[in-house]
Amino acid sequence: MTTTIALFTRDLRVHDNPVLTGAVGAGGFVVPLFVWDSAVTAAGFGAEPRARFLAGCLADLDERLRARGGALVERHGDLVTEVCRLAEQVDATEVHVASDVSAFATNRARRLADALAAQRRQLVCHDGVHTVVAPGAITPHGRDHFAVFTPYHHKWAAAPRRAVLPPPRRLQMPPDLDASIQRDDKAGGETPSRRKARSWLSDGLDAYHERHDDLAGDATSRLSPYLHFGCVSAVELAAEAADRRTEGGDAFVRQLAWRDFHHQVLAARPDAAHSDYRPRGDRWRQDEQALQAWQHGQTGIPIVDAGMRQLLAEGWMHNRARMITGSFLTKTLYLDWRAGAAHFLRHLIDGDLANNNLNWQWVAGTGTDTRPNRVLNPLRQAERFDPSGDYTRRWVPELAGLDDPRRPWRLGAEALRRLGYPAPIVDLDAARDRFREARQLALEL
Repeated sequence: MTTTIALFTRDLRVHDNPVLTGAVGAGGFVVPLFVWDSAVTAAGFGAEPRARFLAGCLADLDERLRARGGALVERHGDLVTEVCRLAEQVDATEVHVASDVSAFATNRARRLADALAAQRRQLVCHDGVHTVVAPGAITPHGRDHFAVFTPYHHKWAAAPRRAVLPPPRRLQMPPDLDASIQRDDKAGGETPSRRKARSWLSDGLDAYHERHDDLAGDATSRLSPYLHFGCVSAVELAAEAADRRTEGGDAFVRQLAWRDFHHQVLAARPDAAHSDYRPRGDRWRQDEQALQAWQHGQTGIPIVDAGMRQLLAEGWMHNRARMITGSFLTKTLYLDWRAGAAHFLRHLIDGDLANNNLNWQWVAGTGTDTRPNRVLNPLRQAERFDPSGDYTRRWVPELAGLDDPRRPWRLGAEALRRLGYPAPIVDLDAARDRFREARQLALEL
């Protein structure tokens, strides 16, 4: 019998997985494989709590594969080396894997294809595993990608979608293959992600358009970590949300379109992960003390510190808080967006280059934002999206004893200091003027 390897990367599910379906469809034995790539770990992507969440995802995937007669094989080291070694061991004819958009992922896939070809084996790449619409599937006339979201969204909404794939009923693995896996808790994985998705679609989706910016209400889906690791399918989520035909469903699907938008930008411009997509000539300030205050939630601006402390505590942050803290770093402190993006990637469970770094560029005004000089005033943002101060008090314990209506954003610096809270590290009005003058000067040079 022939043998095929299904190489899992960040598509850790059995439902609607073209990689697994393709491997099973090739006939014969199937070897499900995940490699703890040493290059990924060395780059910092294996830091806690992401590694802990990933371990749970793999344990859950193994359990689901075993229920179908298979098991997950794990290897550690250089991915290309380990895949080729296993392919030789089981005499695999094909290796199936999901296409991805980062420069690292595409270069790794190229190296793997070459190495397998040298063994007379084939790498089969599957598009559209991570997104609703595959990067590059829709393009504007005469260009390789969309640079503005609205026209992209119009075409995205009309684009044909692949059918949602059922999970395979049975897998057959080669005999005598060691597929042991270290069990972990189920913090991550397809089982909790599908349970969470069902609950969200039933109870949270319809009001999403009204509540998604409510910081204290925490009314977002919280599915982003599961989407990042592919425990839940974006295609399946989009189909089920669209079937509701509600304003909340439309708003949620639009967020999935934003996710796809960033993937297609990065696929076409891999350097945008670290270089300005639209350079503004910024000469970012160097202020390590201010950067550390921001990183540790000690800026003296309550809503900013609440978001940063949530990140450190949970490995997650509400999207509105991400915008507020990002604007504060890049436009109030006028510090390089790359420092913020790196900090988020170190701590966010859902952090990936496409969504993290291109959203950072958007908020810094060096990406696809059509209003690159907008500055989000954190006090006004708090008044709009945390009007009772509940979110702020939840994450800034120095202010926990404040009673409504004495909202934290209404208190002056002296009153906050008396509560044991740090003084603001910057004057907001002066900082706004500094940013606008610096950006204008940079554009004139």
